[in-house]
Amino acid sequence: MSAIRAVQNSRDPALRHFGAVRALTEALTEPLSDADATVQSMADASPAKWHLAHTTWFFETFILRDHVSGYALHDERFPYLFNSYYEAEGERHVRARRGMLTRPTLAEVRQYRAHVDAALADAMPDLPQSARTLIELGCHHEQQHQELLLTDLLHLFSCNPIEPAVWPGQRKVPVRWPGEMGWIEHDGGQVEIGHAGDGFAFDCEGPRHAELLHPHAIADRTVTNREWTAFIEDGGYAEPRHWLSDGWAWVQENGISAPLYWDKRDGVWTRFGLDGRRPLDPAAPVTHISFFEADAYASWAGGRLPTEAEWEAAASGHDAADGNQLDRAGPVEPRPAETGPAFFGDVWEWTGSAYRPYPGFHPAEGAVGEYNGKFMSGQFVLKGGSCATPRGHVRASYRNFFYPHQRWQFTGVRLAKDL
Repeated sequence: MSAIRAVQNSRDPALRHFGAVRALTEALTEPLSDADATVQSMADASPAKWHLAHTTWFFETFILRDHVSGYALHDERFPYLFNSYYEAEGERHVRARRGMLTRPTLAEVRQYRAHVDAALADAMPDLPQSARTLIELGCHHEQQHQELLLTDLLHLFSCNPIEPAVWPGQRKVPVRWPGEMGWIEHDGGQVEIGHAGDGFAFDCEGPRHAELLHPHAIADRTVTNREWTAFIEDGGYAEPRHWLSDGWAWVQENGISAPLYWDKRDGVWTRFGLDGRRPLDPAAPVTHISFFEADAYASWAGGRLPTEAEWEAAASGHDAADGNQLDRAGPVEPRPAETGPAFFGDVWEWTGSAYRPYPGFHPAEGAVGEYNGKFMSGQFVLKGGSCATPRGHVRASYRNFFYPHQRWQFTGVRLAKDL
């Protein structure tokens, strides 16, 4: 019996959570060949094999190496290969060349995972609380990589001319049209945002603090594919007045005329997903759009992007476990499936707020302090999780962040407007 199977019925909730997270990662990569798991499609993406190894390196380094006396690394070469950006952990392989790592093989990486899983399961009962706290961080870190793994695979498979599906599935029933967009009004005033209370949160979600909101309204759902098609047909990608200067330059330089993975074939819009090329579902939330596109659409629609504080204030009364989120591996692709009042799932929602530290923020001590603090420049906050986010991973205070041109994640838009 594998170490993961052995711990899934453990009386220790931390060990059960660790086992569940590790098992889902294995299930997500089960359909992949060694070649599928090795290739890197762009510098922003990583090979599936690297995700499998990097998340394992995290547990081996920060828990087993640092807290288990006498632990010997599985392979002395792996820290150089599978460290991501932790300067405190020394030199590492160049990110853009991760796809050149034909060795170790996928099978050898899976052996690495099994070794670390077994060692951590054995060590868990005797670990200090500081190490158990790092295990919890490592589990949430791996959940982030589960989503990255899926979106990186989607980009990789989209680069293949035969457009293979990761999980071939039967044709899905179209999403029901959600009706006209409604608005949730807010009178303004002081609100509290940021993580508070018990339960896990990343350091960048705090401290909890006051924000002043002006009277505004936020849409009760995200923008749909049909609504986005109207933007395209009205010349939205060809009209510079709706675009930020950097956004318009990005459109011109890259020939952008539709969301990523859209293609018009025989007069019909289609999209590529983890289930292959399919006709576009008009009622599903638009996804794979950049901040630049989201902002331009909001301008065209007579609205704007919500601020992070506006979004969090509106979402705080909703259950973060609601909505279309990742519950298991295929065969059904974890794609946006319905649009509705839920603030969580389907697509990450761009806000107009820069990813900067909250008042009073201090990064954690040691190498793990690099986890979020070093990225607080030049990126924008997204909220709510997506169809590829593991259920139970997000909350209203959760802060995702990407550069304004990036759109290979499941990113969409919810409008706001001033009152």
